[in-house]
Amino acid sequence: MRKKLLLLDILLVALVVVLGARVRETWLEARHRESVALGQPLAPLPPPHYPPLAPVEPLRAVSYADVAQQMLFSADRNPTVIVEVKAPPKMPHLPVFFGLFILGGEPTAILAENSGAKHQEIGIGQKIGEFTLLSIDRERIVLEWMDEKVTKKLEDLVPAVSPDSNASAPRTPTAPPPQATTTQTIAPSVPAAPSFDLGGGHRACAQGDVSGAGAVVNGLRKVIRDGPFGPICEWVPAN
Repeated sequence: MRKKLLLLDILLVALVVVLGARVRETWLEARHRESVALGQPLAPLPPPHYPPLAPVEPLRAVSYADVAQQMLFSADRNPTVIVEVKAPPKMPHLPVFFGLFILGGEPTAILAENSGAKHQEIGIGQKIGEFTLLSIDRERIVLEWMDEKVTKKLEDLVPAVSPDSNASAPRTPTAPPPQATTTQTIAPSVPAAPSFDLGGGHRACAQGDVSGAGAVVNGLRKVIRDGPFGPICEWVPAN
């Protein structure tokens, strides 16, 4: 048994020696081929032949017309730019004039935004609706709207009053009574009828009312008295 094992060991050692010799021989051959391949100088090859490039054309704006006409960010793919110009704002209706105070200081006008709105005391520099009162006297009023001055006669801003609408108009007890009326302007004659409420059951006289003092309409009596700036006309309870 021992002889068989010894013989097997000898065979394995011989096999290892043979394989090692074979590997060394293969490695030496590879080193020889490498030295031969890398040791020889390479002959330079001639450069390849390339055809000349076409000349570059100068840039022309007309060449990019399709880009403008088919622009992706334009809804209609139209190069024509349409500039929308907003129409200027339209001036609103002028306020309505009811009376004027001039008592030693700056004048105070009694105005309303329209004939159906409540009248207010407006001083110089104050606003009534979209308008600013710049100045007022017994004949004219100057208003400002969006840096534009508007000059009107007071008679042009007096509301047109009908007898039926005045008789049925609701009273406004808190409205301050005007101390002086504007310069009397002869308007077309209207039937005797009270105008807006002055408070305390008194009403102003309508513009163009030529009826005499003492006329009675709807339980109100017309009274005309002298004031510091001219005649003052109003309707008071007849009783």
